[in-house]
Amino acid sequence: MTSPETPDILQTDPARHPDDAQSRPLTVLIGADTFTPHVNGAARFAERLAAGLVARGHDVHVMAPSAGHRNHGTFVEEIEGEQMTVHRLPSWRWPPHDWLTFVLPWMAKRYARRVLDDVKPDVVHIQSHIVIGRGLAREARKRGIPIVATNHVMAENILDFTTLPPFLDKVFVKLAWADAERTLKMARAVTTPTRKAADFLESTIDLHGVIPVSCGIDKSNYTPDFTPPDGNRIVFVGRLTTEKHIDVMLRAVAKLDPALDVHVDIVGSGDQRRNLDQLVGQLGLGERVTFHGHTSDEELRSLLSRASVFAIASIAELQSIATLEAMASGLPIVAANAVALPHLVHDGENGYLFEPGNVDEMAEKLTAVLTASPEERLRMQRASLDGVTVHDIHRTLSTFEALYRGEPLPE
Repeated sequence: MTSPETPDILQTDPARHPDDAQSRPLTVLIGADTFTPHVNGAARFAERLAAGLVARGHDVHVMAPSAGHRNHGTFVEEIEGEQMTVHRLPSWRWPPHDWLTFVLPWMAKRYARRVLDDVKPDVVHIQSHIVIGRGLAREARKRGIPIVATNHVMAENILDFTTLPPFLDKVFVKLAWADAERTLKMARAVTTPTRKAADFLESTIDLHGVIPVSCGIDKSNYTPDFTPPDGNRIVFVGRLTTEKHIDVMLRAVAKLDPALDVHVDIVGSGDQRRNLDQLVGQLGLGERVTFHGHTSDEELRSLLSRASVFAIASIAELQSIATLEAMASGLPIVAANAVALPHLVHDGENGYLFEPGNVDEMAEKLTAVLTASPEERLRMQRASLDGVTVHDIHRTLSTFEALYRGEPLPE
């Protein structure tokens, strides 16, 4: 995975670290194509990573798009309770997407040069191989700055927002993955959130030694409720986009026994909201489905704590922070058996898996959870809590610190 321009993962350059290289605080520059106020898993991870590193004493800078074209600049922002420097690059709205702003690709390297020369980081950590990550990696390599790359992106998931005619889809995906390979090969280390995501990346492009590092979660922020729920509530958290297959979940809910009196809480927004509203009406679920849109962290945790089960039919999760949050809340999970979700959901232990897109099977698994005995439900809840332990955010932070310094990874 290393290239001639980048140092080996287990080596530390003494010229760059003359004073106690193994313990001194680092200056870390994170390149993120999505970051607050954007709402997706990659943005959430970048925010938690940046805040966690600040809490450990590091000087953290973030390169990210501006929320609008006029409000760019360098600001001190409070993220997850920690203050850090955020370099907001001039960005534009992408019309096919409901919230995405992006940096003009031909400007990315110019902005990267300016920030790199100002910050002089010890290490650069890119969160994607797209616009900001692409430009930042190339300019960092020119300066001999070590690069760590985390991949949150499947090129196929971008297709809904390219506006390309369908006959060009395969060409776009091929070109996107080829460009990803060129960018990721500049890094001293490439990580993905799960082993399955790492295997997928290695099988898709010519890259080896991809390291699975969980996005991480601080489960102390969540409150499991072991008392029997007052009613049957299904919760989903995520973007309302095609690959999330929320329509499959709604159709499954419509097949449940009316005697279960199931209500559904959907947290998030996206371009499919109007279509999902229409589907709810067609299925006769209008009185039982609530779209909450974006919520505060406190509201989200409250919705998770009062739910009976977390349901996710998505076929494009490289990890799913939302599922980790549900597990930390002590919820049984019903999830599609796709990509990385089986990494979190062990069938029959902390919930159930179903064949992707299979409405009847999803309804069957939801019924199994909602009609479980109190003892069986408690067993699944404890299994979720046990399963989330290995995704502790502090272990994630320690792993990235080791990668930044070129040290062996923690056991």
